[in-house]
Amino acid sequence: MIGVFDSGIGGLTVLADLERELPDERLVYVGDRAHCPYGGRPAEEIVARTFAIADELVAEGATMLVVACNTATIAAIAPLRERHALPVVGIEPAVKPAVARSRSRVVGVLATEGALGGAKFNGLVAEHRGDAEVLRQPCPGLVDRIESGDLDGPQTRALVERFVGPLIAAGADTLVLGCTHYPLVRDLIAEAAGPGVTLVDPGAAIAKRARALLADAGALAPGPGSVELRATDGSDLWPLYRLLSR
Repeated sequence: MIGVFDSGIGGLTVLADLERELPDERLVYVGDRAHCPYGGRPAEEIVARTFAIADELVAEGATMLVVACNTATIAAIAPLRERHALPVVGIEPAVKPAVARSRSRVVGVLATEGALGGAKFNGLVAEHRGDAEVLRQPCPGLVDRIESGDLDGPQTRALVERFVGPLIAAGADTLVLGCTHYPLVRDLIAEAAGPGVTLVDPGAAIAKRARALLADAGALAPGPGSVELRATDGSDLWPLYRLLSR
């Protein structure tokens, strides 16, 4: 069993990649919608929520954890790995592949305030930026709009345009979707960015990493695979997931 979790519905985008890459695995997803968004919360609160969900999944028999949340990965993955002796796969803004793809040598990172702050993200940029300029764009309120189900309405569109516009004006030709919620509004981001701008989403790479770890350990499941969805506020995640996993 692979336990997958996020602050809300954003991690469903990663779950869909995991199901495609690992169709024989049992996947259990927890969306912590009762405490969403994590961005802007104190680090100790994010760590506490991460521990609570991970502990429950491990108690149920998880042999791998996938932290499908950029903010939780940055705040909590190190202590989580100390807490549980099993593979823990995190997700972080895909600065390295974005820099590699950029022609203008200007990369924009769209993320929550929590994901863009702290030593971990600073280290990521310092390690991979090379000769490129990496611009940070916090997106307050965007996760809330997505969680509300407004994926293409005027308010969400206005937020996306407000956040993307300055990055394009500064010369960015590559944008990192630094929150697992943002692929749910990928079309709006692409429209606001305009032609010739590359969007980088690390979800598929995370799924391949999970497969590689399981294969190296000889722990790939023989099947049949299954998917279980849970939300801490009791909401039904299946309608959205069915759209994502088509």
